[in-house]
Amino acid sequence: MKNSSQNTVVSSQERHKGYLFILLLFTVYCLLFTVAYADEIHPRAAVVMDASTGRILYAKNPNLRLPPASTTKLMAAIVAIEKADLSDVIRVSKNASRASPLKAGFEEGDEVTVETLLYAALLESANDAAVALAEAVAGSEKRFVHLMNRKAIAIGLKDTKFINSSGLPGPGQYITAFDLSKIMRYALRYPKLKEIIGTRVAGVSTEKGNDLFLKNTNRLLWSDEDLIGGKTGYTRRARHCFVCAAEREKEIAIVALLGSPSREDLWKETEELIGKGFQIMANKEEPVIYFTKSDYDSFNLKRASYKKSLKFKVKSSKLKEKTKFAKKKGKVKTVAKIKNKKGKNYRVVKKGGDGNKG
Repeated sequence: MKNSSQNTVVSSQERHKGYLFILLLFTVYCLLFTVAYADEIHPRAAVVMDASTGRILYAKNPNLRLPPASTTKLMAAIVAIEKADLSDVIRVSKNASRASPLKAGFEEGDEVTVETLLYAALLESANDAAVALAEAVAGSEKRFVHLMNRKAIAIGLKDTKFINSSGLPGPGQYITAFDLSKIMRYALRYPKLKEIIGTRVAGVSTEKGNDLFLKNTNRLLWSDEDLIGGKTGYTRRARHCFVCAAEREKEIAIVALLGSPSREDLWKETEELIGKGFQIMANKEEPVIYFTKSDYDSFNLKRASYKKSLKFKVKSSKLKEKTKFAKKKGKVKTVAKIKNKKGKNYRVVKKGGDGNKG
């Protein structure tokens, strides 16, 4: 009887050890899977944010300063919509008409509304529209950039600096994925901006009746029903950039990515991060922030000052960090309202060179 009792105790202990071993394996698997997920995200930096609270849900290198490319135009649009009336009519200057490399096709002397320029800047990522907006609002692009940087400070951006209204490359211009997500969060308060960034295609006209056809550079508008809208960006140095917002069951998630190696990766991983954000919100999971030393080293940039009062669960596969974290009606028509007009020719958007390609 004594041996039988001892055998029962030993058997129970072995089973307990077995359960602990299985639990340990499961924990290690979960940790490895989470780290692998971060390493599989190709952008140099990414942030998923809860739009209602501003809380970070998931992030990779959220405070790494990187070139903003054409995501800059979202801040330009915010300043323009706050400083000018949508129906204000402005005359396109020679300087604006010569902005390159990506243009909507505005010519010197064209008279267009501020609303028309916003559609061209945000849908086609047109540099001529961005410069024309800057000159219309502030008299010059230089003074407009001052307003952009002042606005950045006003909405709490700690690690952002603009040097132009279009996002064309140049020294001293940078942004972080965290700051970019905050810009989108701020932009969502304006119904007109939400409407524009969520428009797939639109036809716009100058005051003399010259028509232009605009198609949104955001491909996810055709495939993701949850998407509210977004803004793309690309230069060789910045690589592919994107910021967007998506809504599901009255929850809004914002995703910002900087430095993705390709557009295919950009679209795929944006959708993955949108899903990840909604999953974390639904399950009330703890946010995770990653830092990858290779991305900091490869871009030869210092980490920005990133502080947050909320406590985050921080994990890193490559770098250990401690973190706190005269007015007329506008002439814009969405595709549903566009009809073919006999004898009307749309100007073609011009592309070329490196610079800013949307």
